[in-house]
Amino acid sequence: HHMQTSAADVWAAGDVIEVDHYITREKTMIPLAGPANKQGRMVADNIVAKRRSQQLFSYNGTMGTSVAKVFDYAAAAVGLSEKALIAQGQKKGIDYQTTTIVQKDHAGYYPNASVLFLKMIYDMQGTILGAQVVGPKGADKRIDILATAMRLGAKAWDLKELELAYAPPFASAKDPINMLGFVAENQRNGMVTLRSVSEAAKAEAKDFVILDVREDVEREVWQIPNSIHIPFGQVRSRLEEIPKDKEVSIACGIGVRAYNVSRILQQNGFTNTSVLEGGVTFYRPYLESLDSTTNNQSGSADATPVSNATSTTPRADILNVDCSGLQCPGPIMKVNEKMKTLAEGACIRVSATDMGFTRDVKTWCERTGNTFLSEERDGDAYIATLQKGSASVSPASTPAAPVPQGKTMIVFDGDFDKALAAFIIANGAASMGRPVTMFFTFWGLNILRKSNKVKVKKSLVEKMFGAMMPRGTTKLTLSKMNMGGMGTKMMKAVMKDKNVSSLEELIQSAMANGVKIVACTMSMDVMGIRKEELIDGVEFAGVASYLGDAEGANVNLFI
Repeated sequence: HHMQTSAADVWAAGDVIEVDHYITREKTMIPLAGPANKQGRMVADNIVAKRRSQQLFSYNGTMGTSVAKVFDYAAAAVGLSEKALIAQGQKKGIDYQTTTIVQKDHAGYYPNASVLFLKMIYDMQGTILGAQVVGPKGADKRIDILATAMRLGAKAWDLKELELAYAPPFASAKDPINMLGFVAENQRNGMVTLRSVSEAAKAEAKDFVILDVREDVEREVWQIPNSIHIPFGQVRSRLEEIPKDKEVSIACGIGVRAYNVSRILQQNGFTNTSVLEGGVTFYRPYLESLDSTTNNQSGSADATPVSNATSTTPRADILNVDCSGLQCPGPIMKVNEKMKTLAEGACIRVSATDMGFTRDVKTWCERTGNTFLSEERDGDAYIATLQKGSASVSPASTPAAPVPQGKTMIVFDGDFDKALAAFIIANGAASMGRPVTMFFTFWGLNILRKSNKVKVKKSLVEKMFGAMMPRGTTKLTLSKMNMGGMGTKMMKAVMKDKNVSSLEELIQSAMANGVKIVACTMSMDVMGIRKEELIDGVEFAGVASYLGDAEGANVNLFI
């Protein structure tokens, strides 16, 4: 606790030491720069204190407050995740609750508001055990507030009382942190029970029913399997359609309408209601992740991406529709209302800050007989261009969208055997006439490096990175049984004896067969790799380009 080791005059701090986890009080390793710097200061203070025979300072544990940039998003965390807490609970019988909400990072009516996903975990006494926040903007600010609250002993429901800075460009009058506190207080007082998407998916139909209170236009985008549908405004007049002998879990877009309906049902004699945590925003991707392979093979409308129907020049001036700041289902509903006022063939260009908008509007167009022309990204805005009706052929004669046949791979690793497997699969798919995209990122970029040294201008750190990483296929090693390079040489010898093409030959064959080999430009910047250092024939693009190819694929591999 004093940063002092068992050896006289030897102190230790930072990544080399174990610490007490602030929540569990168990020994753990949390190598983060913030705690390391505080420990370093404590070491200096304690060295001086010891020499002066003064009381030493004690380190009070680490919570693991962290944030990472993941392409356009920030993922932040503090304390225990639910997965870690389950493991702790199995040992210690910890009883806890979770609160998951979806909120805007600032006032929705102010331009460029974006979505934040917040999850808080707390025990039955209100002690906050952990939290996670994900979103394009504002995740770092909220996790810092939660970390401060945890360190100062605030209860989950105390968050509602925090007085946080507000102006429309920066926050909402009820900040997402306040909203966590409001929901936690509602849970504490028995006003609402939250049902997680995993629990809902596993629930037996004989004991459980999902009541979808979204509007008809939202159901056109995606329907909750085996759900009862009663729009929010009709619930009071259709109570007899809702079973009282089962748990009724209510779902909407993000949970707000569902909470209101839960209160209505409770006030009308329903004793077993819950709210589907995060609403369809969470439930849809969760269900699709459970059975994405089956969905893709079946060619269902929900799982099969909708391709751009046409690039025909619009037959009317494009009207701009601004849906910025509108929370789902606002953008879709506004599009639906606007389309009703337009003549056949008219086009609109819709701008929204809802990250799921372009995906949803594609499905909406397919199911309503309208045409999705294009999509683009402009800063925080997701922009879709739509045309009323079919752009080139009548709906009756529109052929069914072909089942995607492409194969895409993210090659993340730079081990020899994994590179070999990736190119064998790629060549096999190409020989079957399938389009193949290989997206090389981080350590996988080393596979594409030229073997000879290329003179390029780099910073000192970039030069160090380049010196430590393997340069090209000849320097790659096995992930297992490398044995100082001996295992790799043995593998290559066996491959030659068995007439297996070398990795270099497989790469050339893949390029000759039309395999698209793409180097991630973001990873290149991070790793300090220049275009001149990569083999000829490599394309350079970002994640959007890869995702575009992945949407037209029925197999996607992460190697």
